[in-house]
Amino acid sequence: MAAFFGFHMPNYTYPGIADDKLFDQVVAQARAAEAAGFDLVTVMDHFYQIRGVGPETNAMLEAYTTLAGIASHTSRVKVGTLVTGVTYRNPALLAKQVTTLDVISKGRAVLGIGAAWNEDEHVGYGFEFPPIARRMDRLDEAVTIAKLMFTEERPSFEGKFFRIDRALNVPRPIQKGGPKIMVGGGGEKRTLRILAKHGDIGHWFGGPVEELKRKRGVFEEHCAAVGRNPADVMIILGVGLVLAENDAMAKAMMNAIPAERRPMIRIVSSIDEAATYLRPYLDAGFGGFTFNNPTLPTIEAIGHAGELIKALRGSSVPA
Repeated sequence: MAAFFGFHMPNYTYPGIADDKLFDQVVAQARAAEAAGFDLVTVMDHFYQIRGVGPETNAMLEAYTTLAGIASHTSRVKVGTLVTGVTYRNPALLAKQVTTLDVISKGRAVLGIGAAWNEDEHVGYGFEFPPIARRMDRLDEAVTIAKLMFTEERPSFEGKFFRIDRALNVPRPIQKGGPKIMVGGGGEKRTLRILAKHGDIGHWFGGPVEELKRKRGVFEEHCAAVGRNPADVMIILGVGLVLAENDAMAKAMMNAIPAERRPMIRIVSSIDEAATYLRPYLDAGFGGFTFNNPTLPTIEAIGHAGELIKALRGSSVPA
């Protein structure tokens, strides 16, 4: 299987771009990512900007409205969140939203979902922010409901937190079996078990190859416990790479990244250096990578990343 690449857009603050032109810039980046050979374009499901990307007062667009717009301006890339916070929406409504996105995109939606973490926006918007154990319980139930609504005509479910009663979901998803479910997070006790039970894609943050291989071993133990073949789940890794052709470019790009995020960023000076850094993860069996727009802030930078995609795939950009 060819390596899989996602382009993530957590940042909506573009120097010199007024609010009435903001979405035009979002579309331009998404279309550039599609042209560069990325397989997936994602946005955050947040209402405030998050630490590590920028001040919370920076621009933040609502995820599913934005994704519908992106879907209407692209034709090949899959679209989804990285990842939906389980606390923000009734899961049946979420399944309906993702199904609608699948219809709008003609079968390109992905349901990315996780336990949520940003307490400030919960307080600001009046959402309950329960302890992590209860958020994980809700995540398990929410993904169960989404899968039922993607695959059954009139499903019912009674959980501790959520229920559906012969729920209708018409029109049906375009994708056979419904949109793929991507579970974000690497918590070894609960998140990886939920991924083993329900997920098609797992999204983890990058790190040392040996540590990630150990974590995958834990995931495989969960798969054995629930009777799942781990080969049916693709694990992709979020990596922070700055592709800088010279020192001045590297300095300018790093200065635009918040100080607390810089230790997680690796500067590379060539496509060959970047490919050499990433290939060991592919050789270890991981499915691919996500890059984000703070480290690929321009159309040119996104196109440059397309050269890296071609180098790692060893083939041309897909049509």
